Amino acid sequence: MSAPLRSVAVFCGSRFGTDPAYEQAAVEVGRTLAERGIQLVYGGGRVGLMGTVADAAMAAGGEVVGVIPRSLDEREVAHAGLTELHVVETMHERKAIMAERAEAFLALPGGMGTLEEITEQWTWTQLGIHAKRSAFYDVGGFWRPLATLVDSMVESGFLTPAHAELVTFDADLESLLANLALPLPAQTKDYDARP
Repeated sequence: MSAPLRSVAVFCGSRFGTDPAYEQAAVEVGRTLAERGIQLVYGGGRVGLMGTVADAAMAAGGEVVGVIPRSLDEREVAHAGLTELHVVETMHERKAIMAERAEAFLALPGGMGTLEEITEQWTWTQLGIHAKRSAFYDVGGFWRPLATLVDSMVESGFLTPAHAELVTFDADLESLLANLALPLPAQTKDYDARP
């Protein structure tokens, strides 16, 4: 039986993207987390989908924790109206604090930063650094090419089926949140060493 989630880190674009469905999904995620009493942990920005998910959570009475590197804060990208805003020196610090504060990780559509952040957390689970689930909210099929690549990694022998199952791709937010709340044992990385 799963315990209710208390916090979720959301990784998403600092742009809105070309499909209005992306912004609608960001609103849905922020509002839903707040309504369920789940703290939102995110990158601290006020622009693009990042700002949208934070604004939606705050508008619904939720707690929002932002973590932003000083270089971005100095460009006036930081969101001023959050429950907590942590200004850190590096991207590494940002990701470490987000990983510490969150019980699970969810990616909305975004660019390379979004992809790098969510796959790092997935890797940390695979390596046994933490036992937290990751998920991709597949809005309009945005993450489908990545899901296909993951299948190819398994078929090609670079990823075990068990490690592939550490991450979920789904277009249904209810299903994603239910999956993120399931307990997950720590993983250990196995190697195909040849003599």
